[in-house]
Amino acid sequence: MEDKDKNKAEIYKQIALFTTIPFVLAVGPIVGWFIGKLLDKWLHTAPYLMYLFILLGLLGGGREVYNIIKRASKE
Repeated sequence: MEDKDKNKAEIYKQIALFTTIPFVLAVGPIVGWFIGKLLDKWLHTAPYLMYLFILLGLLGGGREVYNIIKRASKE
């Protein structure tokens, strides 16, 4: 019985990890857009910094997804 509960807990833990992936992929580019938009307005460089920071947000989100999958596969 104890093994069943432990197995269920592991499954729920992995589900929780995998449900964070869409949020991680969405938040990075949104934050990048916001920072890029502010810097473009301040430095009068529109739209170049916005594009740069959106790309950096996508790359950061992709890296974090890779780390989440790697962490889930270890457990």
